[in-house]
Amino acid sequence: PKQALIRRVTFNLTGLPPTPEDVKAYLADQSPQAFEKVVDRLLASREYGEHWGRHWLDLVRYADHACDESDFPVPEMYRYRDYVIRSVQSDKPFDLFLREQLAGDILTPADDEDRREKLIATSYIANSRRFGQTMGEHYLTVDDTIDNLSKSLLGLSVGCARCHDHKFDPIPTKDYYAISGIFESTKYAHAGLEHHQYL
Repeated sequence: PKQALIRRVTFNLTGLPPTPEDVKAYLADQSPQAFEKVVDRLLASREYGEHWGRHWLDLVRYADHACDESDFPVPEMYRYRDYVIRSVQSDKPFDLFLREQLAGDILTPADDEDRREKLIATSYIANSRRFGQTMGEHYLTVDDTIDNLSKSLLGLSVGCARCHDHKFDPIPTKDYYAISGIFESTKYAHAGLEHHQYL
């Protein structure tokens, strides 16, 4: 029945039940495009972006706080969350979505608003854990970035390639350090190390 169909598609796309008004409107619409209209409306909704964007946010360990020993708040991190939601809502191509998060600050922007959006996207890198009390331990932050990058994008850990060629996958140590070199030369925009906060 139509009522079960709108309930199922609404749950699948937004994680929420349909409102009584939405059900009533769908049942009253006898056109052949009635279901298509429902799907288009749901795909354009913020709830769709929130529901499916959350999967990416979980992968990259999104939080509004530092998630390390000091666990202090990062008040501007919500901007990254909203960037992810907007990207899902606008059906942004996945390759562009990744490029913006890894190198948004060096991509050519279309205008000032696009520049801000690309800079916000790089919060993915800023979300890495901070280790130790000195910048001499920065390599641990880089290792954490690589660990999350490989797990979220490749579906495997490349951490062991830091010391030796990967035993089961074709990830040699030289590839690990090639990636490491990129992040070693990256200035991490974050509010301090675990034990030494700064603004």
